[in-house]
Amino acid sequence: MTQISPKPLFLKTGSLCPPALLRILSACALVLALLAGPVAAQEVDRSEIEKIVREYLLEHPEVIAEALTELDRREKEAAEAARVQTLTDSADVLFNSSRQVVLGNPEGTVTLVEFFDYNCGYCKRAHGDMVKLIEEHPDLKVVLKEFPVLGQGSVEAAQVAVAVNSIAPEKYSEFHEKLLLSRGQANRASALEAANSVGISEDDILESMKTDEASQTIEEVYSLANRLGLTGTPSYVVGNDVVMGAVGYQELSQKLDALQNCGQTTC
Repeated sequence: MTQISPKPLFLKTGSLCPPALLRILSACALVLALLAGPVAAQEVDRSEIEKIVREYLLEHPEVIAEALTELDRREKEAAEAARVQTLTDSADVLFNSSRQVVLGNPEGTVTLVEFFDYNCGYCKRAHGDMVKLIEEHPDLKVVLKEFPVLGQGSVEAAQVAVAVNSIAPEKYSEFHEKLLLSRGQANRASALEAANSVGISEDDILESMKTDEASQTIEEVYSLANRLGLTGTPSYVVGNDVVMGAVGYQELSQKLDALQNCGQTTC
């Protein structure tokens, strides 16, 4: 899966990056909070509290590991709860937005949503999985979400793609495949070339791009992806499951079959 992550900053020791340090400090703060209450009643000053905390952690270092494990558990639990709530609250824009692209069976009872970027190598490799899923699942509706996260070229390609869908939605699938599977950097020029190759004039594309449709479409997807906690492409939504990464045909097919037969992605 293509992920977007900031360049890590290291401490002078080079051993810990900020996320790890923050977790340890959070654990220490938890211990401090537990100790500070009764200690404060005895009017012990800050240096004495810090000394007590330090001595306690040196004597019981496992407390930090236990606190970090519990913190991880709570964060994952909260993130999953937030995703489920987002899937419920945003079901309409996720599955039925007027700005989305639909492939496969538009009236299908099983839906697969894919967030992708035209410059994502994993998305290129995963395209064959999607084609095979459509061929072998006649009741499958595939919703494509333009999620350009790999730079300006990706944004430009997505803008052209939105224009193609507005002008000639029946040609989008062919355009999408040509651009996604093309070699080199996807950008405005390569996207316009792909559009022209399927019979859509550059003038029509450029005229369509004068509207706010592209920016509104992309912003809608960014907002949705942020609420779902998506960190890269490709990412999928199947039922109430958020699947991150190019997990392959087999896993997606199993989830779709279970969703169709059992109403959820596991039977």
